[in-house]
Amino acid sequence: MKYIMECLHKKREPVLGFEVDLFTFEDALQYVHNHLKENKGLHIVTINPEMIALGNKNDDFGRVLNEADLVIPDGVGVKLALKIKGVNQENIPGIEFSKKLIGICELEGFTIGLLGAKEEVVQKAAQNLRNEHKNLNITYIRNGYFDEAQEEIICQEVKAVSPKVLFVALGAPKQEFLIAKLKQQMPNTVFIGVGGSFDVWSGNVKRAPEIYQKMGLEWLYRTIKEPSRFKRIFPALPMFLIQVIIETVHENLVK
Repeated sequence: MKYIMECLHKKREPVLGFEVDLFTFEDALQYVHNHLKENKGLHIVTINPEMIALGNKNDDFGRVLNEADLVIPDGVGVKLALKIKGVNQENIPGIEFSKKLIGICELEGFTIGLLGAKEEVVQKAAQNLRNEHKNLNITYIRNGYFDEAQEEIICQEVKAVSPKVLFVALGAPKQEFLIAKLKQQMPNTVFIGVGGSFDVWSGNVKRAPEIYQKMGLEWLYRTIKEPSRFKRIFPALPMFLIQVIIETVHENLVK
């Protein structure tokens, strides 16, 4: 096992101050699987340009991102940023990565927990996952509607059950802050923030057609379906890439 872990030693590349792990989809999955088998915890971040921008504005959030154990590029934005820096890195969609991880948990008997979204959404997501994965053991299900006063109760609930993998769907940065807190109390658990994945798993929201997925353009499909997202993405995405170009030029000049 030690040899396998060494073979999957992480290589990282900084993007605007945040390190991104350079794994293939399968190697990243194997990396997590190895940690599960060795009873080692992880905080997995599926990073995108919006998170990087927020991390550069919010020091606390930036610190949590930098302290994460595995940071995988989710979406075309980070993939393009790495390409600008001369790194050919595949996109690793968080929702697909999470589903593959759930499959491993079913096969290996690792328990999972679902935390986040509306009550009817998380319950329906759990039901659909059980229907799809007959031997999956979901030991914790909780909606994401709680305030700071209730947060400690949530932490105690999760700790009491201690699922091997906890999927947290609260959106950034709330899910990352809660994971960072839980990780201190549960060092042997794998945590991953999954944003709006429960909405998809519940069937309430459909994923983009496969052609959009393959091109890393799910964000574009969602923007077409939800025009209100446009203001959030533009001009944020172009500005993000311009900043990466400037950073890359500066790095090359000082070499």
